[in-house]
Parts: sequence; structure tokens; C-alpha cells
Amino acid sequence: MSREGVASARRSSEQLSEIAPLVDDRGWESPSACAGWRVIDVLAHLGALAHEAVDPPAPDPSWPKNRERYHDMRVDERRGRSHAEVIEEWRRFTPRQLEILEAGQQVPQADEPVLVPGLGTYPRHLLANTMAFNVLCHLRYDMLEPGGPLPFAVPPPDDALVAPTVEFMLAGIPQMQGTELTATVSRPLVLEFTGPGATTATVVPADGPDGLLTVEPGAADGAAARIHSTATDFIAWGTTRTAWRDHCRITGETATAEPFLDCLNIV
Repeated sequence: MSREGVASARRSSEQLSEIAPLVDDRGWESPSACAGWRVIDVLAHLGALAHEAVDPPAPDPSWPKNRERYHDMRVDERRGRSHAEVIEEWRRFTPRQLEILEAGQQVPQADEPVLVPGLGTYPRHLLANTMAFNVLCHLRYDMLEPGGPLPFAVPPPDDALVAPTVEFMLAGIPQMQGTELTATVSRPLVLEFTGPGATTATVVPADGPDGLLTVEPGAADGAAARIHSTATDFIAWGTTRTAWRDHCRITGETATAEPFLDCLNIV
């Protein structure tokens, strides 16, 4: 189950809640590290996600199929709102989102497959990790310094905070980019992450009818290359917020690993 994901999401949300009253109008209007989004737009995005978890909208065929463009649409819908209105939506729906994710850890519904449009299909219990990923990533990498504009400090990340985010990112690797990413992996690649959230996994070439990669725990024998990074840096370069070359060390066949790293973009 992903109770650790619920705990991580709750902690990051509490940290954001403590920071929000310290941000003045100028801070909310500052450009975030998300291209085209102000800091208030990042919060609007998190509020929109929480609102949709509590009160899912009816599907609309006119919506963008690309997940990033879909998020842009939801943020654009909120651009005319005041800072207070955006903050209120986020504060109102986040606790209820956490309650829903907690309930999703119970069997038998915990293992039910849930389609997240544009991102893939995940067991219901892992949806908690998506929230952990979203709040941690946007708070620490887009809103706060050094990547973002806000000069406020949060406690250093620890394993309990980071591990659920990395778990979701690894689960998303085969699905989010589909055959585009599949085409870059011809031999197994080991991902070796250290520090808070440390883990080791192997990206295995597609060998099934769906044409998708698989990500297996541990380091497989006969891997073509090992990609070394801290787990916290992986959150940045795995989402293309920073360049992987600034953070990764490759041992083995560098030329085999580079196409995968150049293509990877977890959203």
C-alpha cells in the first residue's frame, strides 16, 4: 500500500500551508520555475488537482489530451481570481483530497486500476504518491529558492518525504511517454539513487504486446549502464527542471544511456 505516500503528501501540504501566509502579493505574482506560471498559478494548479479529486468533472472531449496542456487549461481558468480565492480553494479541498487518498489505501479498492488521463494507469493506492510528488516538487523546486523566487526555508527532505515521490516517478516511466521512450532503451539501464529516497531500479527494454518499458526493483545483471544520482536531484532532472548532465554520473556504456536520459520527461 502507499500509506507512506499519504504521509508525505500531508507533510508537504502542511509545509506549504505554513509558508502561504508569509507570501505577499508581489511574491504570489513572481514568476515560478514552471515556465509561464506565476507562484499563484502553481498554487492554483494544486488547488485544481485537489478540487478534481473531491469533485471530479465530467469528461469533455474538447480538453487537451496532453497532460501538461490540460494543467495549463485549468490554471488559465483561475487566472481571473484573486490571490485569496485561489488560496481558499487550495485550503478547502486539500484536506478532503487527503481523506480520499487515505480511504484509497483500504482493500479491496486499493488495488483497483485507475486511469489518470495522459499519465497512465495506476493502482488506486498509488494515487497518494502522485499528490506527494506534486506538492513536494512544486513547493521545493518551483516556488522556493533556489529554483523559485520565494526566500523561505523548509526542513531538509528526508527519506519518508522523498521515497513516495520517487516511487511514483519510477511507476510513471513506462507509461507517460509510451513508445517514444521505449525506442530509446535497447538494453537494461540501472538507476541508482542515493541520499533521502535512495533506491535502485532497472529500466528493462520492451518485451510485450504493449510495447512499453518495464521498471524492476534492484540492479539487473548484464545492464549496459548505471546512472548514478541523488534521489532529490532525480526529481529535478527527471522532470526536466534541470539538465540531467548537471547531476548524473554514468558508468558503463554512456552512449546507450544518453538517449533515454535525453528523452525522459516525467510530468
